[in-house]
Amino acid sequence: MFTWVDEWVNSEDCMNLIRQRMDSLKKLSTISSGKIHVNCRGKYYPRTDSKIERVQVPDDKVDWSVPFPCYTPTSYTSPHILAAPPYADPEIGSSGFKLVWNALDGKVNRSSHEGPYTILDGFPRNLHGRTGVTGRGALGRWGPNHAADPIVTRWKMINKKRVHDEKTGRPILQFVCIQRRDCGAWAIPGGMVDPGERVSVTLQREFQEEALNSLEMTPQQKKKTEQQLKFLFSGGEEVYSGYVDDPRSTDNAWIETVAYNFHENDQTGILYHLHLNSGDDAQAVTWKDINGEMNLYATHKDIIKEVAVKHQAHW
Repeated sequence: MFTWVDEWVNSEDCMNLIRQRMDSLKKLSTISSGKIHVNCRGKYYPRTDSKIERVQVPDDKVDWSVPFPCYTPTSYTSPHILAAPPYADPEIGSSGFKLVWNALDGKVNRSSHEGPYTILDGFPRNLHGRTGVTGRGALGRWGPNHAADPIVTRWKMINKKRVHDEKTGRPILQFVCIQRRDCGAWAIPGGMVDPGERVSVTLQREFQEEALNSLEMTPQQKKKTEQQLKFLFSGGEEVYSGYVDDPRSTDNAWIETVAYNFHENDQTGILYHLHLNSGDDAQAVTWKDINGEMNLYATHKDIIKEVAVKHQAHW
């Protein structure tokens, strides 16, 4: 008996969905294989003057399915989060505060790019295992904290010709790289998605704030910059969506991101004449040559590698 289920399973829509999921899983395994919870299992939690120590979790005890009866993680939520800034959730159990997990909760997206996460005793549990710290740490949201990372690239040029690496023979790709103000590490410019905000808006906004210092532009300058970048940011290709091994993650709060590549081939385009100016959370900004020797924040290097592979560039 042929049913609507059979029709769906054999449809092109279903096959496209399967392909997209396989691509996503392939990217995830490439980016995170063997590296999950390295950055968020350091001795101390970042951004703390009082040296908040994580309980150390051995590699073979990271996964929740592995028994760890003596696991008693440190509880920590940063004072600046407890001060209740507009972007932060209240404490779980607070009067009148009810959450909708694994779904859109009002304008706040509490779903994960990687599927449903577990709620245990009222608290969300990190999809990728133990971190040695409970609470929210320096993160505003319980569960997934959604970010967006714009990877803006161009070819390295000299005298209007692409520069090739001497060993690999491949052309060298450059990307806009910022130095984070909080820890000094070099990183992809990016930031958190505001409630109800489209990711496409976040990507351009964060690039302008961190790499062009748009927060200090006049309204006329900001409008002109947005018009110049409009064509570049109207395209873009997703290179990764999912969990990030971020040092700020805890057992109950973690970072997930969507990374898009915005690339320009033509030397006459805006990216070859763009004046970079660090602002907001960035203390410096530059065009950085992409190669396998880079040292970048969290798992940003793995995401950048995906971009290099995509463009068949030097790595």
